[in-house]
Amino acid sequence: MQQSLGSLDADAVRRWCAAGLTALTAARVEIDDLNVYPVPDGDTGINLQLTMQSVVEAVEAAPADMAATAKAMAYGALMGARGNSGVILSQLLRGLAEVLAEQSTTDAAGLQRGLIRAAELGYAAVATPVEGTVLTVAREAAAAATELGPTSLDAVVKAASAGAASALARTPEQLPALKAAGVVDAGGRGLCVLLEALEQVVTGQAATAAAPMLLVPRDRSALTSAREAGSDEFAYEVQFLLREATDEAVDVLKETLGGLGDSLVVVGGGPHSGGLYNVHVHVNDVGAAVEAGVDAGRPFRITITRFSDQILADQTAAEIAARPAATAGGTSRGVVAVTAGAGLGRLFEQAGAVVVDGGPTANPSTAELLDAVRRSGAGEVVLLPNDGNTVGVAAAAAQAARDEGLSVAVVRTRSVVQGLAALAVWDAERPFADDVAAMAEAAGSTRWAEVTTAVRESMTMAGVCRPGDILGLIEGDVVLIGQDVEEVAHQLVDRMLAGGGELVTVVTGGEAADGLGERFASYVEKHHPAAETVAYDGGQPHYPVLLGVE
Repeated sequence: MQQSLGSLDADAVRRWCAAGLTALTAARVEIDDLNVYPVPDGDTGINLQLTMQSVVEAVEAAPADMAATAKAMAYGALMGARGNSGVILSQLLRGLAEVLAEQSTTDAAGLQRGLIRAAELGYAAVATPVEGTVLTVAREAAAAATELGPTSLDAVVKAASAGAASALARTPEQLPALKAAGVVDAGGRGLCVLLEALEQVVTGQAATAAAPMLLVPRDRSALTSAREAGSDEFAYEVQFLLREATDEAVDVLKETLGGLGDSLVVVGGGPHSGGLYNVHVHVNDVGAAVEAGVDAGRPFRITITRFSDQILADQTAAEIAARPAATAGGTSRGVVAVTAGAGLGRLFEQAGAVVVDGGPTANPSTAELLDAVRRSGAGEVVLLPNDGNTVGVAAAAAQAARDEGLSVAVVRTRSVVQGLAALAVWDAERPFADDVAAMAEAAGSTRWAEVTTAVRESMTMAGVCRPGDILGLIEGDVVLIGQDVEEVAHQLVDRMLAGGGELVTVVTGGEAADGLGERFASYVEKHHPAAETVAYDGGQPHYPVLLGVE
């Protein structure tokens, strides 16, 4: 029989990660059975298993010392976190890793501190912590372990495991939905499985106080589909990894996403994250959520789940037939785009969009956009406002359309060049959520600029402008004041390509001089040979040049 460990070294941590993955894999189906919410965002058991699998892969690839192992554990959890439960688990492991990394071995006191730190970071990660969840289980496990005072490592892990089991058994008294279904919290159960695995690694024996799995026996069919957290008010789960984001930008991101939905968890940014964050939220406006990520840094591995897709997958044909029609316009996919100018209108129409006349000086109404959504004849519609002033109206129209049973998402394009980029990746063969995500990512990756003429004297970022001056704007801010349209356009593209870019889109307006598009393309080819240029005759009023850089 194995003698109990007196401390945790790198080998023990690695064995715990592997044992935890094995245990979560064995318990996955039973943990999934604990889900009680009516709309799914990915079952808890599989999310925890996949998160831990990423941990094991990262640890196995890391050097064998404790510092590298702890860093790999935290980084692997962050990179592989799936769903709300996986993101919270990644934060719990990050807190533990911070303490483990301090020395080559961790004794009982160190593990006590690590469990406390894990619970602290778990709570800090959630915008609105809810008791009766994995957070409660983590806190109570840490409390039980630290109440012992100075003691042995095996006593600490046994106390933590027993404290977690006791806290899990009480979760139905804290969450009415759990009590009504006769189950304990799924995420909390997953944490208990990991602590039981740690106890087995440290003591060489099975856990002495295994946590309850189900409170009452019943068929799995008695449960609804799984949703790990949040209300049923929001239709989509959005999750992505984020890099190149400052602390201030992440704070703004949290505030923005908090206003868009619920079940918000943003983790990462610590010493072991490599500058990465993992972002999870439930929203209705997918485009706004992805755009918020683009504003904060560089999002990647974007995944979007529409809850209703998963519900429908679990329903029988009879149940589906008994439901009222979910989409008044059928099941086809459509795009509604706001444009100004005959040339731009033709571009969007040729690509299959329903066009609404509008733009910076002729903003359409909610009713006009709603009518266009109806005219599309599609049950799933993407709205491209293509102007900052139209984004709010588009959101209102989308909500009105959803109230009528249509699936409508707004990709928050603030310029027509962003709209063109989004439309270029539109693919009606993809699942709707995936299509919206791809379009939002394409739009968010497109920097945009405009050339126009000042109509009044004003103070700008570039100085005082006077009526008749030629203004160069980048993403809404005046950065250049000149006297010649083409010269200002050249200076704008020079500035934009200084930050990198492979494709330049130029859209010439109705007031542009003949041949401006061709001359501009020649300028880019001469001065920026690595960039390709595409020119369109848009015919839009007031803006002789619109630019996009991807």
